[in-house]
Amino acid sequence: MAVRHGQSEANVAFPAARAAGRLDSGLTCRDAEVQLTPLGRAQAAALGRALAADSPIAPPPQMVVCSPYLRAQRTYEIAAEAAAGAGLTMPTPTFDDRLVDRLMGEFELMTRLAIDAGFPAEAARWRAEGTWLYRPPGGENFPDIAERLGSLLADLHAAYPDKRVLVVAHDAVVVVLRQIIEELSYDDLARISAAGGIRNAGITRFTRTGGRLALAEFNTATHLAGVRAA
Repeated sequence: MAVRHGQSEANVAFPAARAAGRLDSGLTCRDAEVQLTPLGRAQAAALGRALAADSPIAPPPQMVVCSPYLRAQRTYEIAAEAAAGAGLTMPTPTFDDRLVDRLMGEFELMTRLAIDAGFPAEAARWRAEGTWLYRPPGGENFPDIAERLGSLLADLHAAYPDKRVLVVAHDAVVVVLRQIIEELSYDDLARISAAGGIRNAGITRFTRTGGRLALAEFNTATHLAGVRAA
């Protein structure tokens, strides 16, 4: 099972900057330090309660592996606290650098408008190569993400072949997990993106069938109905 972190400050700041035509998102921290919004914290708590419900939204995990980025860590911490309050003890997480968000290198937390204005040659190369294959200076493209996640999946399969594993990470991670497991093309990924992308605190779940993983549900968010910022 894979879960994207709850709404983060970047998830609010970047659309707001784009809508206003601003080059700067207003964020001053590193990507790894971006915090959850109040709504993001409420989404994480709702996730924990849904896993602890009498009829849980998904089978509770037996092992948890989490991105070390703050927004993912806090999502799981809050979910585990809410689950404990409802009577379910969640596993102690492990953290793995292979679950970080897409590394943007020199363009970390820069808006596309700022890149267009400050690095026109790179912006042109991005448009020419496309979302999936473009690698920013010092960063990575989606094949790079697939390489590190393929390694992670192999390690998890070897160490925990019969355990229910929860991954708490980022939208790029969830998308690429689907790509690897289902052998999707980039056109398939584009359709997923066009359909709205990965929801904050949404659940994507895979089941093992005949020795292989298969998609069981994608982007489930019924546990978030009515959730509001505290």
